[in-house]
Amino acid sequence: MTDNRPTAGKAVSLEPGLACVLAPNPSPMTYWGTNTYLLGTNSIIVIDPGPMDQTHLSALRAAIADRPVSHILVTHSHLDHSPLAKPLAEVTGAPILAYGDSSAGRSDVMQSLATTGQMASGEGVDHDFQPNQTLSDGDKIDGDGWSLTARHTPGHFGNHLCFVSGDVGFTGDHVMGWASSLVSPPDGDLTDFMTSCTALAQTGIKRAYCGHGAPIPDAQSRLADLIAHRKTREAEIIAALQPAPADPETLTRQIYSDVAPALFPMAQRNVLAHLIDLTTRNIAAPLDAGNPQLSATTKFELK
Repeated sequence: MTDNRPTAGKAVSLEPGLACVLAPNPSPMTYWGTNTYLLGTNSIIVIDPGPMDQTHLSALRAAIADRPVSHILVTHSHLDHSPLAKPLAEVTGAPILAYGDSSAGRSDVMQSLATTGQMASGEGVDHDFQPNQTLSDGDKIDGDGWSLTARHTPGHFGNHLCFVSGDVGFTGDHVMGWASSLVSPPDGDLTDFMTSCTALAQTGIKRAYCGHGAPIPDAQSRLADLIAHRKTREAEIIAALQPAPADPETLTRQIYSDVAPALFPMAQRNVLAHLIDLTTRNIAAPLDAGNPQLSATTKFELK
């Protein structure tokens, strides 16, 4: 797989014992589509089966052929990653492993926002997702020629896992080369995202296979870039709040002045994530603290 878009449905060899099958779901949020990884030679571990798409299921079955599937791993339960896990499990008999359902792994702040009705869950959540087995940070998964360690990396999504094997990381949507990850509260938490970036860097991974787009040859540099990018956005938001309080929509129009219209809602969710992070750290606060509903029109001020 290179920076040129691969053909959806065709298994592409990435290294010995590792192939990728691209799902046919390109979009502004998924780039070429979802990458489904097949690890192993005689038996297979599947990472991120992908969206509910029968064409993709057929492509995976063809790539797997008559080899047994030992595990189906899901990095996180967004609709472009997890729904096909259940149909694939039904035809292969393999268990589905993940951190938990779509509410698992939320920070206390995000859980409070969700359960008290202060903020609705974002788009694209697979609310029906249920793994057969749950994984915790540090759990090992052994397969044919592979040994993976699960790393809980909340931020993009509360139940997000990365999988590490030596200096290789399968990073889902936490680390991608073509774009920074969307952090959309209450499913995503920017405070957690930054912590997870540091923790993932400490694993020593050198290259990463991500949920969308081409492999990342220098994962450490990419992680450093993601951290620096978020710190730059934070500085821009703080500077924009210096003259007067402002709401996420206003801040987004000011800071993301060149964003494509189709991506504006996602950019606005990222700004809101930053504002919640700044509030958690006592740097900013909602102007109307008595209003429990956070939205695009909630004004924030510096403290």
